[in-house]
Amino acid sequence: MYNEILKNRMEAAILLSKKLKKYKNSNSVVLAVPRGGVPLGYEIAKNLQLPLDIVLSKKIGHPSNKEFAIGAVSMDSTVIDEHLDVSKEYVENEIVRLRSVLREKYKRYRGDREPLVIKHKNVILVDDGIATGNTLLASIAMLRKQHPARIIVAVPVLPYDTIPLFEKKTDELVYLIASKHFRGVGGFYEDFQQVEDEEVIQMLGTT
Repeated sequence: MYNEILKNRMEAAILLSKKLKKYKNSNSVVLAVPRGGVPLGYEIAKNLQLPLDIVLSKKIGHPSNKEFAIGAVSMDSTVIDEHLDVSKEYVENEIVRLRSVLREKYKRYRGDREPLVIKHKNVILVDDGIATGNTLLASIAMLRKQHPARIIVAVPVLPYDTIPLFEKKTDELVYLIASKHFRGVGGFYEDFQQVEDEEVIQMLGTT
């Protein structure tokens, strides 16, 4: 695909928009992963003339190693690895705690707006890159429960060896760079500045 480094999120969004042009003015919505995915989602939604919203999920960490995900939670559903030896009480407490965090986050970004209805619609799920992909996979599993027509994941960069998994879990995978020598998402951008909450709120407020 593209071997060069991407200038910034804006360039990545423009290139992805071209690959997604068949969805322009269609029965589709763009869901961006805050914070880094929102500038891309904003640009893609604008170019394709589609509504924009965010998708929030958080991983549930193992009690003895929080970095190790044993599942993930969204505001309305949960994906758990049932085979791990972790107490049910711990998992239930984490779900309650993380849901509260997600609700606050959604309110901060979207105010009192209701999330977009995605039933029978194409969902274009956008982030600024995939590293492990665990949280994104959880988001996909959760979105499936709402019966969208199709789930399309659109990302500028991902590790080459994650392609088969994402092709299996989505209806379409759209990407620019699939690296066999993955060095973190930021390594594929010249400019990979942190996106601030205020920027996210402003972009979402104008859609």
